[in-house]
Amino acid sequence: MNDTPGWASPGSAPSDGQDATVPGPAAPADDTASKWSASQPPAGQWSPPSPPGAGPGAPRRPAPGWGNAGPGGAPGGGWGKPPAAKPGVIPLRPLSVGEILDGAVSTMRTHWRTVLSVSLVVAVISQIGEILVQRYLVPEPTTIDQDASASEVLRQTAESTQSNLLAEAPSLVITLIGTIFVTAVLTMVVSRSVLGRPVTLADAWNEARPRLLQLLGLTLLLPFASVVVLTIGILPGLLVGSAGGAVLAFLGGMAALLVIIWLMVRFTLASPALMLERQGVLTALRRSAKLVSGSWWRVFGIQVLTFVLVMFVTLVIALPFSVLAMTADGSFLDSLLSGDTPDFSWPFLIITGIGSVIALTVTYPISAGVSVLLYVDQRIRREALDLELARAAGVSGDGTQQPGHSSPRG
Repeated sequence: MNDTPGWASPGSAPSDGQDATVPGPAAPADDTASKWSASQPPAGQWSPPSPPGAGPGAPRRPAPGWGNAGPGGAPGGGWGKPPAAKPGVIPLRPLSVGEILDGAVSTMRTHWRTVLSVSLVVAVISQIGEILVQRYLVPEPTTIDQDASASEVLRQTAESTQSNLLAEAPSLVITLIGTIFVTAVLTMVVSRSVLGRPVTLADAWNEARPRLLQLLGLTLLLPFASVVVLTIGILPGLLVGSAGGAVLAFLGGMAALLVIIWLMVRFTLASPALMLERQGVLTALRRSAKLVSGSWWRVFGIQVLTFVLVMFVTLVIALPFSVLAMTADGSFLDSLLSGDTPDFSWPFLIITGIGSVIALTVTYPISAGVSVLLYVDQRIRREALDLELARAAGVSGDGTQQPGHSSPRG
């Protein structure tokens, strides 16, 4: 492993063999037993020598290094397991769920200028595009005829969805570009935070820029694969038509949704692998599948917990702005209560947009940080990456500075 945040897969050199010509330990002489006295004390009667000045009745003090407690109750002996090195935001050992979340928050707190500046700029640009789309491009919702046949209802629903997607396309493109930029830069920030190194926006951008095209391809490939899987699931029901076709399309769509969830979790570590290992798109997908294999449910649980946390934070931040926006725009609330289609006025869009910007600025770093730290954790568990990281950070296994290394925080 080199001394940069781009981490290659750690390998292991073959162990050095011992030359047969090197002499081994000397064998005991044949007359060893003759040098001992024939009269020996009974077994189990040996005791360590008393310290100077200690009488026979003096209390025995435990020998150092045998698990006796140190200051503050910490183990002071040399036989206990040393604490894991922590040069940065996480200890270099397999992480718990709480440590992964805490590492993501600690990264945002430690490098707040870099992290928040990136997420704020992207959030502002994304929300400006979203506001313009909602104000000028979103079509009126299509009224679906409830008395129509099942095939006609499916056709009308498909047409309404297609028109909405076309109207939202500019906003989706802006959000996609912003997400790629945030993911690339924050991945580099988190990777340096693990090593305890300072990082500026310029440093993170220079390291992330060569991988942007590959990250774009990966980001487009996963949604495209999801659309293909969903189409395969619901297409037979659409072709059959009638009520039976609607049921078949529903069941096929549910099965396709389960497959999509399985694929998204399996490939959830592809983005950090692509950025940090400098891999291609397909190689990064294979790396993610290998790292997640055998830990699918754990990775799935952490991702679900992160999603719930992000939604909760978003709700807490955005809800007061939504209430304020509806209060400032009385026509929106009147339309909502009367059952009519609400009109997105400028005051409503601006106030809700401010709330969304604040929420995205906070949640972008959490999502990116959890993804990168989950990748690091899986590599520590499978490939002993903690040893490589400790070597790169210049610390020993117990967190002390190795000779010949400058401080990683310098």
